[in-house]
Amino acid sequence: MTTRTRTLTVTAVAALLALTAACSSKAEDGDGKDDKQSAGGVKTGQGISGKTIDLGVLTDMTGVYATLGKSVTQAQQLYVKQTNADGGICGYQLKLSVRDHGYDPQRAVSGYTELSPKVLGFTQFIGSPFVAAVEQRIGKDKALVLPQAWSANLLGNPYVRVIGATYDIETINAVDFLLKEKGLKKGDKLGHVYFEGDYGENALKGSEFIADKAGLTVVEQKIKPTDNDMTAQVAALKKAGVKGIVISAGPRQAASLVGVAAAAKLNVPVIGNNSAFAPQLLGTQAGPALLANYYVANPSLPIGADTPEAKKLVADYQKEYPKDGLDNGVVAGWTAASVFGEALKKACDNKDLTREGVDKALLSLSAYDMGFGVSQDFSDPKAPSSHSSVILRPDKSAVGGLKVVREAGESAEAKAYTPSAS
Repeated sequence: MTTRTRTLTVTAVAALLALTAACSSKAEDGDGKDDKQSAGGVKTGQGISGKTIDLGVLTDMTGVYATLGKSVTQAQQLYVKQTNADGGICGYQLKLSVRDHGYDPQRAVSGYTELSPKVLGFTQFIGSPFVAAVEQRIGKDKALVLPQAWSANLLGNPYVRVIGATYDIETINAVDFLLKEKGLKKGDKLGHVYFEGDYGENALKGSEFIADKAGLTVVEQKIKPTDNDMTAQVAALKKAGVKGIVISAGPRQAASLVGVAAAAKLNVPVIGNNSAFAPQLLGTQAGPALLANYYVANPSLPIGADTPEAKKLVADYQKEYPKDGLDNGVVAGWTAASVFGEALKKACDNKDLTREGVDKALLSLSAYDMGFGVSQDFSDPKAPSSHSSVILRPDKSAVGGLKVVREAGESAEAKAYTPSAS
């Protein structure tokens, strides 16, 4: 992690950590004192009471990623409902304890402090900066966290496992698409609009890496999650003469950027990281511009993929939530819950459902495929589970609002790049 990123994160949450660390000191010890044997000879510990396994969810239902948070959470609730109806896992019923942090650092840290002593692990934790803020505590607690966050700064902790390519790798693959298929070439300027903090600055590492290899110049525009009007950023990028733009921010910022660029006659392709799109945007004033000039790099096929697994998930989700739309948050949530569930099943086979036992079981998943085009390898905590990205494009007729324009793959530059928590 860069000095400025680490400084920002520590400054934002240091006081909170000091106040809350003592509240769950026993839980954070991770010393196994609460471990016990079930009637079936399976070792259990924190997060398991009676015949229930409690799993934590730290999500954003009201902040910058509210649309994503709702879809991810509902998909995980659907997974739990179906799993319990089928008899649960290892004879236990699953339970989700959900907390909405609203993309606020104080609420995120407080939510982690509250839930950590009570749950076996976390099937969801939205927000790279917030996960990073409590990462040392996660390592001490030994409760597995599957974040809805893709910062390479999270790599290396065996209890925080990134599902899919990290933001830097994803950005390298995104810029490769602009180079190979959208006319970007050596000598051009590439704009990059990004959130301050772990997410955006990790993505920036990727654009800087491939820019150096391809002979591009990166024009940076750093923003805050509270910045929703991209007029100033578009003006700066137009003045600089950029020929393509990467946006590492939220859906609102992406819509504003693309819409303002169209109004300003800045007719260049824009590509976002996986969390920089929501299908609801296609019904806004920015919709036509998004359809014309916007692309998304994603760690898997979209919810509308033509696979049996995707079609079943679509049907099941629509039946359970008939009033809600479909987006890639459904895929992300279902995948994370399924990965955690698979780790629980293997831990049961190993007769060790403690936190350490579940993490050890996850290491044995080296080719896990949920039917969304990308195989996930969790055998190395120092690496993301995949280096591949799928390039998508908005399409009103597609389920979930996105269609595939380039299948899953890893660029040559991404293969030459090693992400790291620095």
